[in-house]
Amino acid sequence: MATSKQAKKRIRTSEKARLANKAVRTSMRSAVKKVLTAPSKEAAAQDLSTAVKKIDKAAKKGVIHANTAARQKSRLARAVSARAS
Repeated sequence: MATSKQAKKRIRTSEKARLANKAVRTSMRSAVKKVLTAPSKEAAAQDLSTAVKKIDKAAKKGVIHANTAARQKSRLARAVSARAS
């Protein structure tokens, strides 16, 4: 267990950050899943823009790496365009 005042504060702040990051990551993953499980190609295309926004926001906040965000967006766009209507 931390003994110094500074170490105790770091524990508190990193726990806050962990929970904030978790919320962003969960929201992003839910948006991605919504695109992949959409009933039609049109619905998937609509959900794609929301998912891309969430992925970009997660990358901007440093929750995921910029290259990871680019890769995920590319894969999602390919999945939507390859989908049969």
